[in-house]
Amino acid sequence: MRKPIFIVQKHQASHLHYDFRLEIGGLLKSWAIPKGPSLDPAVKRLAIEVEDHALAYADFEGVIEEGGYGAGPVLVWDRGWFEPLPGHTGALSAAEMLQDGVLDVRLHGRRLNGGFSLVRLKGPPGQWLLIKPHDDAARPGSDITVEQQNSVLTGRSIEELAEEAVAGTLATYRCQR
Repeated sequence: MRKPIFIVQKHQASHLHYDFRLEIGGLLKSWAIPKGPSLDPAVKRLAIEVEDHALAYADFEGVIEEGGYGAGPVLVWDRGWFEPLPGHTGALSAAEMLQDGVLDVRLHGRRLNGGFSLVRLKGPPGQWLLIKPHDDAARPGSDITVEQQNSVLTGRSIEELAEEAVAGTLATYRCQR
């Protein structure tokens, strides 16, 4: 049985952010994380729920053209698979946990591993926190987004993608699963 995927895309649109995506219900449920994910349990990152994406978008790396929604370069910063962990609310599936507002997962990626929790905030709809609990993959005091900036697929940087687009030499990358 195929395991559900997760993707983190680094996206330089009007502002640099990271799109955290989990395969749930045949779609990529998505959150924009302005400062990117953290491996430091003391750091809680704002995660703003955004529109779902088709699974085919999981491996997109390239530049969204000017005038398009989210125009700018996008690279695959991390990818792997995840497993839902029994939730605080007793829910067992990722979809049930999402509905309950606390989604606990274990990530198995190139950069992000171990437990992570998405917790819906009270107040404005669509605002969550992405939290790294204390576990073997936690790295207090580290900043993985500074340490690891390039694509896990091609090694390119956001700047290289943008330069290739301007030069007309950009090859959009999609890998096969």
